[in-house]
Amino acid sequence: MYSISQTQSLQSFTKQLLALPLNANATIEQVEQLKELLQFHEYRYYVVNEPFIADYEYDQLYQQLRQVEAANPNWITIDSPTQRVGNSLNQSFQTVPHLVPMLSLDNSYNATDLLDFDRKARELSNQEQITYCIEPKFDGASISLIYENDLLVRGITRGDGVAGEDITNNIKQIRSIPLKAKFSNYGIQQIEIRGEIIMNKQAFHQYNETLTAQGLAPLANPRNAASGSLRMKDPKEVAQRNLDAFLYHVSFYTSKNGQPARKMKKK
Repeated sequence: MYSISQTQSLQSFTKQLLALPLNANATIEQVEQLKELLQFHEYRYYVVNEPFIADYEYDQLYQQLRQVEAANPNWITIDSPTQRVGNSLNQSFQTVPHLVPMLSLDNSYNATDLLDFDRKARELSNQEQITYCIEPKFDGASISLIYENDLLVRGITRGDGVAGEDITNNIKQIRSIPLKAKFSNYGIQQIEIRGEIIMNKQAFHQYNETLTAQGLAPLANPRNAASGSLRMKDPKEVAQRNLDAFLYHVSFYTSKNGQPARKMKKK
């Protein structure tokens, strides 16, 4: 999609903007160039799965665009990266809707953003003080699993948050995801569970050693290795990557015969 000369030019422009960020005095021509640059890095990240820059650096470029557009709202266009939730839909897989939208988290690299979030939370809740629960997050590929009558019937990528790719066959290659679970014991007929698909460091290094031995280029990082694996067309290749799953949230369920679901006990 991008020629060698285009890639080199965009990489050079990336270094320039990271060293000297745009500000509110930027020209509309510079803004259009920044949009093109972000689209290039989205292509490298979501489609090729070989990013040239770290997530933090992408976020810095993205924030530059947000700030300039906030100062010049008339410059906002429908194709601006700020006007959509990150979309990683691939036409090779069937697109299916989520039972409940998969929302995304925002990034922050300074205390001011956190203080502003706390202020808004207290205002909306009419509480003077709020207790927060903070937990680490796996940097993997978000997935949604749907079980019906105790059987795994569908695995879906996050996609654009409203719909994702049906990757059920690839999901079934991950041994830590049960193909059957006794949700019926708790009165549940259908349930949607959210989680992250990850490649641990040991599996990542072992797989890269295999690629190197075959004279192939190693994978860039575990996060993109996991995400790229889910979009592979051959489930057998997915199985070879030894992916793992961390499931942490129930987003939706329906009860059997209209009866309320029984509380699940922690073991």
